[in-house]
Amino acid sequence: MFGKSKDHTPMKRIDSLIGTGTTLTGDIVFTGGLRIDGAVIGSVHASNGEASTLVISEQARVAGEIRVSHLVINGEVEGPVHASDYLELQPKARVKGDIFYLRLEMHVGAKVEGRLVVDGPAAGSVVELKRSTSGSGD
Repeated sequence: MFGKSKDHTPMKRIDSLIGTGTTLTGDIVFTGGLRIDGAVIGSVHASNGEASTLVISEQARVAGEIRVSHLVINGEVEGPVHASDYLELQPKARVKGDIFYLRLEMHVGAKVEGRLVVDGPAAGSVVELKRSTSGSGD
């Protein structure tokens, strides 16, 4: 009656796997869940902006644009990253490129060479972090 809203619930399963030792050259469009343990040279996109989960494992490498709703990175990514709902950067994550996200979880050890940009309803709001001074009586 009021139109369909997109379901942005993360996939609870992995439907496809690019295994260790595999290098795929070309763009990937997928539905559901995808885990990359090998290397991808090309873009990785969810089909039609559908709810999707992409896991990039510690030994994986992606050189290209990523566009998914839910993303977990623990390997290397070179290129822009767009996570329309949730992004988790695990301790071994290495990203060279701008990251656009709605919600972000970043673990100690993760490295980003690029901008972190809030993309969604919270866009435009700025949180200012103040440097901690140890030993001060603030």
